[in-house]
Amino acid sequence: MRKTLFKSLAILGLSSFVFSLHAQSGQYLTVRDMETWSSLNLDFKASKKLKFGLGEQLRLKDNSSSVQQYFTNLYGEYKINKSFEVGVEGRFIRNNDDVGKIQGYENHLRLAAYTSFQHEIKRVGLKYRLQYQNKNELGISEAEGDDPIQKIRLKIGATYNFPKWKFDPKISGELFRNIGSVNQFSKIRGTIGTKYSFKNAGAIGAFFRIEKELNETYPQTSHIIGLNYTYTIKRNKK
Repeated sequence: MRKTLFKSLAILGLSSFVFSLHAQSGQYLTVRDMETWSSLNLDFKASKKLKFGLGEQLRLKDNSSSVQQYFTNLYGEYKINKSFEVGVEGRFIRNNDDVGKIQGYENHLRLAAYTSFQHEIKRVGLKYRLQYQNKNELGISEAEGDDPIQKIRLKIGATYNFPKWKFDPKISGELFRNIGSVNQFSKIRGTIGTKYSFKNAGAIGAFFRIEKELNETYPQTSHIIGLNYTYTIKRNKK
């Protein structure tokens, strides 16, 4: 049984990375970059079912030499039962536009809603998430060229709980699809990572991610190194 579970994890991980690394043929050119994502997060567990979170994230591009964007993230999650949960998220983004005649930082707002289902098979935890998101530039009307970007995202992830081991691995694959004026798959992402939890001092996580654009003339493939810290506050029970 354990061999079967390891094979399932390996297949999931390899499939994500194979799809991400797959290059388009013909006259297309793949643009590559090494990015760095870092974040600080504060979670508040209001109850066993309700949780809120606030985070700040910085993303670097051009081989981690320049700012791509930084943003503030606010979310809320409600656990319906042991397996199902729903959530909403708001993200205020400062995006560094360094292409074209007009350059500088732009303000964007991204709103999202998602639902997820999770279950366990022995020591393997599986989670599936479906998310809708809508992003648009603030201060710019549709007549001035602001076209809201709407996406549907499907994510499948797996973790393995090793006995007496605090660095349990986590792998995931995620597919992005644009909706609205242009209905097509836009991006695919594969991630492998882990985290370490400190007693009464939060948790630190690290991951390596490969992300590839789809249906672009010059699709970009990004290799991403991520580091994050999360501190959780639990509501005192009286």
